[in-house]
Amino acid sequence: MSQDPKQILTNEYLAPKLKKVSLKLITRFVSLVGKPTYLILLYFVSFLFFLFRITGYYINSKLKFKNLKSIKNALLTKKKAGIIYQASKTKLSTFQKLRKNIKAKKIIEKISDLFWKIEVFFLASDKLIRKFVKIDQPSLAAKLNSFFSLVLLKLKIISIRLVLLIPRPSFRRISKVRFLIFILFSIILLFAGAAGLFWYYIFKDLPKPDELTKRDIEVSTKIYDRNGMLLYKIYDEKNRTPVRLEDIPVHIRSATLAIEDAEFYSHPGFSIKGIARSIIKNYQKGQLTGGSTITQQLVKNALLSSEKTIVRKLREITLAIEVELAYEKNQILEMYLNEVSYGSTAYGVQEAARMYFAKDVTRLSLAEAALLAGLPKSPTQYSPFGVNPEAADARKNEVLHQMKMNGFITQKQEDEAKKEDLVFADNRIDIKAPHFVIYVRGLLEEKYGKELVEKGGLEVTTTLDYKIQQLAEKVVKEEVDKLAKLNVTNAAAIVMNPNTGEILTMVGSYDYFDSENDGNVNVAVAERQPGSSIKVVNYAYALSNGFTSATIIPDTPVTFLVPDQPPYIPRNYEGGFRGNMTLRSALAESRNIPAVRVLNSYGVKNMIDMGTKMGITTWKDPSQYGLSLTLGGGEVKPIDLARVFATVANYGRRPNLIFVSKIINQSGKILEDNFCDAQKSPRLIRIASASDSAQINSTSAGPACSGEQVLDERVAYMITEILRDNEARAPSFGLNSQLVIPNHKEVAVKTGTSNNLRDNWTIGYNQNYLVLVWVGNNDNSEMARVASGVTGASPIFNKIMSALLANSENHDWEVPGGLVKFSICPLVGTLACSGCPNRMEWFLEENKPETACKSDWFKKEDSSEPGEEKKDNEVDIKNPGSPEVVDTTKPKKKFTFPNLPFRIQR
Repeated sequence: MSQDPKQILTNEYLAPKLKKVSLKLITRFVSLVGKPTYLILLYFVSFLFFLFRITGYYINSKLKFKNLKSIKNALLTKKKAGIIYQASKTKLSTFQKLRKNIKAKKIIEKISDLFWKIEVFFLASDKLIRKFVKIDQPSLAAKLNSFFSLVLLKLKIISIRLVLLIPRPSFRRISKVRFLIFILFSIILLFAGAAGLFWYYIFKDLPKPDELTKRDIEVSTKIYDRNGMLLYKIYDEKNRTPVRLEDIPVHIRSATLAIEDAEFYSHPGFSIKGIARSIIKNYQKGQLTGGSTITQQLVKNALLSSEKTIVRKLREITLAIEVELAYEKNQILEMYLNEVSYGSTAYGVQEAARMYFAKDVTRLSLAEAALLAGLPKSPTQYSPFGVNPEAADARKNEVLHQMKMNGFITQKQEDEAKKEDLVFADNRIDIKAPHFVIYVRGLLEEKYGKELVEKGGLEVTTTLDYKIQQLAEKVVKEEVDKLAKLNVTNAAAIVMNPNTGEILTMVGSYDYFDSENDGNVNVAVAERQPGSSIKVVNYAYALSNGFTSATIIPDTPVTFLVPDQPPYIPRNYEGGFRGNMTLRSALAESRNIPAVRVLNSYGVKNMIDMGTKMGITTWKDPSQYGLSLTLGGGEVKPIDLARVFATVANYGRRPNLIFVSKIINQSGKILEDNFCDAQKSPRLIRIASASDSAQINSTSAGPACSGEQVLDERVAYMITEILRDNEARAPSFGLNSQLVIPNHKEVAVKTGTSNNLRDNWTIGYNQNYLVLVWVGNNDNSEMARVASGVTGASPIFNKIMSALLANSENHDWEVPGGLVKFSICPLVGTLACSGCPNRMEWFLEENKPETACKSDWFKKEDSSEPGEEKKDNEVDIKNPGSPEVVDTTKPKKKFTFPNLPFRIQR
């Protein structure tokens, strides 16, 4: 049974999913686009078909073409051509889609003739391809030219086959009108596509207008003293302090508008006139400049780059229009005045006012406002601090003239402003209390990170009192100048509240800006030898472990034998001896030998532990220190030493050092609030609960000040009693020394001088203030021997403390519970008896004396009978005899006075 020719054609030449409707649509499309487009499409599709087949062969044959099918399978055979011919005769519906003026018969005949002619060639080429696939891969590359010729030929054949599949339309002549319309439409389409691509590039990654308010603006961090005095501004590259528009004087706004954008309130974000003027100038100068409105300058500075290109300019104009639609004019002007650069690190009109005139923006005059308004165009060229201050004055006059021309001021105001003599700020770094500020900055960066501190706009209120700081700086400079003859070039001072731990003053050197003597080095936090001032730690441990203020300690020659080291022989500052003396006298007079004897009695490690508890951070390994530790052999930081004495002043409660009282971030959130109420200390609360007369204000805003009780409050009080005893220290310092604060007997004081004469100290305190003073040299050179704690540091201490207490009353120290008072004999340290001068002394209740002296223990200097021998335990102050030798390797024994009874020669 013969197969229907129509069925054969459909099965072999039409894809299963290719329907008649599709052919009809393709025909119409070909008629519309024309012959050239049709042919391009035809060959392109043919190429894809061929590429898919070749790719499939390439993969299946694993790069060798072994399974390549015969090309003749892809060609029309005589049988297939005959079928087509017969189908054309029967007028199959497939070929009825051709134009009526084209006969299918002629087309089929021409195609059939073509295939008859090339059939033989393709049979031969098929054999050639079979021959190629048998050749190795390297040899195949040499035959590529012939192969590519075959590929191109096959492409043509496939294209001819497609002619049979897709009915060929007729190409009638197109009228000129339709041709012109087609050309015009093509041009419009081309330009529209190009414009679309261009605007896509312009709008790509274009910032949103709301980023002006949502972005993180670089705002300077400001450091204030406790009373709101600005000490310093911290910033990275941009020193900025935003201000509201209503806080900016009208003449500053007017000056800016007059010189930058007089049509600001009328244009939509860009100015046609300004752009036209800019184009003319740019053509003349050959570069892209000018023509920007205030809105454009704002988006350029805040959201875009500063490159000078046409694309950036178009982005700027586009974004300016969007900003004008999103914000009111006054909002835009406010953002501009806070954003624009006025030169150097000054960004925004507020910092510009401070940098150039040392004024707040609200206090600027008309002439000063005009000068600032002229700076943004070229801050370097028009800077009054630059090489050409005349240019700054000319620019100021130009601004004033523009203000008059635009009706902002009168002719009279212009003339008066031009005549005004401007007084500029000192171009020196504006920083107050520099050592303190730099130290606080380090603390902030350590806690919050450098980026937030430099750009986060923090408002930092410190504990520093700038009035006291100024006083201390003034006194330090005056007194150091007086000490120049003693080879003293530097000094440092700290003032703090011992109850709260707040640092009120920190003077780190004679002059922070003295580069010749390393003035920027902050001695207040550097390690120095504390000299005898550190004896407080030694005696604090002793009084906590069996010693009393009445304990007798020999101030006599002594040599300590130390393993693997030369013998240690301590000496007093003046080189003499005082014989037996009470602990009170030894500490008050700052005697060295008794202090070393006490330390040897309980060991260096215990002193290090006590010092660490009281606030010293530099003592680490006990094996690195010896008995000289009590004389200043271990370096400490002055700030730590101040904390040690604050612990004593605070009744044994070690306060936490506070440098910052409050921190507020840019959005108003409180990050820190370190304010505390000293009246809520556990000691005072305990006293108040035990007494009806004592009252504590429990409703105050702050919490109790933090701190740890590291020393018995009774021991702390006993040390304070000793250090404020002017009579006890009088034998060494005199009754009217610089350690005495008139009308304030409550002030306790301790001095110290290092053995190498490189450091001398005076530290004193009462209930509200602690003052520490150091004197020496940054290069560690020795001072003159007459420069001691009394002659060097004490005058500075006295002036500062006297000024602090000038308007306050004397407040005596409160005696803690658990202390008892007895009259003792200071010659032997027992309870008083007749024949011995007595004095009152405080004792721990559990360590009070129980034995009294006897009158026959004492004899007058002239009462000895001729030839009477001195008893073994009798001490002769005038002739102390040979030095005592103490072996430090032997077990420590409790420190005791020689056995009683004995005679004391006085």
